[in-house]
Amino acid sequence: MIFTMKLKSKLFVTGSSLLFLACGNNANSQQPATVKTAHQEIQLPPPGKSHVNFSKVIEWPEGKTPVAPEGFVVSRFASGIKSPRNMFVAPNGDVLVALSNSERSVKQKIIGAVVGQQKAEVPGKSANQILLFRDKNGDGNPDETYTLISELNQPYGMLIIGSWLYVANTDGLLRFPYKTGDTTITVAGEKILNLPAGGYNNHWTRNLVANAAKTKIYISVGSASNVAEHGMEYEIRRANILEINPDGTGEKIYAAGLRNPVGMDWAPGTNTLWTVVNERDQLGDDLVPDYLTSVQQGGFYGWPYSYFGQNEDPRRKGENPQSVKKAIVPEVPLGAHTASLGLAFYTADLFPDRYKDGAFIGQHGSWNRSELAGYKVAFVPFKNGKPAGKPEDFLTGFIADLEKGTVYGRPVGVTQTKDGALLVADDVSGIIWRIAAK
Repeated sequence: MIFTMKLKSKLFVTGSSLLFLACGNNANSQQPATVKTAHQEIQLPPPGKSHVNFSKVIEWPEGKTPVAPEGFVVSRFASGIKSPRNMFVAPNGDVLVALSNSERSVKQKIIGAVVGQQKAEVPGKSANQILLFRDKNGDGNPDETYTLISELNQPYGMLIIGSWLYVANTDGLLRFPYKTGDTTITVAGEKILNLPAGGYNNHWTRNLVANAAKTKIYISVGSASNVAEHGMEYEIRRANILEINPDGTGEKIYAAGLRNPVGMDWAPGTNTLWTVVNERDQLGDDLVPDYLTSVQQGGFYGWPYSYFGQNEDPRRKGENPQSVKKAIVPEVPLGAHTASLGLAFYTADLFPDRYKDGAFIGQHGSWNRSELAGYKVAFVPFKNGKPAGKPEDFLTGFIADLEKGTVYGRPVGVTQTKDGALLVADDVSGIIWRIAAK
């Protein structure tokens, strides 16, 4: 059966043609590529056969938790909440949690039915709330829970500057009057910036981070598609990190060519912004690696014309050679299709010294790979503001059975608490995990 759907002035055809796109070979004539990053040399295979392989989520068994290295304790910080995606810690230690999930369009649901896909994600309407968890006695566990804000629109990024709480909805940036200790906000937020929403791939998350002086806000906006297959006119202000003033004025593109940047943080002791990026699909099991990279102001990182530097995407071949030539090579590959989303540099003293100033990365897990990848929290050691080693496993155990494709959870946001523990949001299981040193 062939379905046709019209989006604006474009006609899309699914059915056998989509099956070829998702499962067929893509320009196998290309050769392997050797790429030198700032810290290592990696081999990229030629584009090959792509696979659709969604995980199946099952419940965590009673008493079971993810697994951290020896010397750490993993416990439940909160549970029974719908799709905790991202977290932010207020100056007084309150933990703010954005509850949101993707909401598939009718078109996307039809495509999923044709291919037989079933996504391992939270279904239905997004909760569209921000919860507040407060630990009053300092034992690391919350004693009070409040609904801070309701009736949002797929919130993700949160930020406090002075007497304002900023919340990034999928379609715009809001700010609310806020003072430390507030447990509920009932006034309507002021929308200070519209953001592009929707899209075929629906990269809907909008993350926030401010510079040290709190004079600039940076907003991550993912692409509307896989490789701009529907035209660059749908990608305006997307696949970018935007820079604005705290009142919403002065918008600039800080960096471009980032397919889906989500996690952002500043390398400790530097003024360098870093981000983790979800790279493109349908080029094979091991293309293209997601990555952790420093973000150069005015820099271009390849999307959609090239990947991991100047390796031209065969689907965009010859379209923009000038952009390909200037594409920056990211520093740290994180594995193809790992869906690396969360990023937090560790600045406290609770963990062993080797973790100081390093980067923790939440990997939500693959769907476009024959064998599941990701589904863990990775760690990248840093020294003097630069990567000092390859990614290593930190929090594992989310995959229940690799052969059956079953998983207990999917880690997303990561953040450091005021007492130096690490929190990990596991959206599909509705749990926030707390990792502390013994």
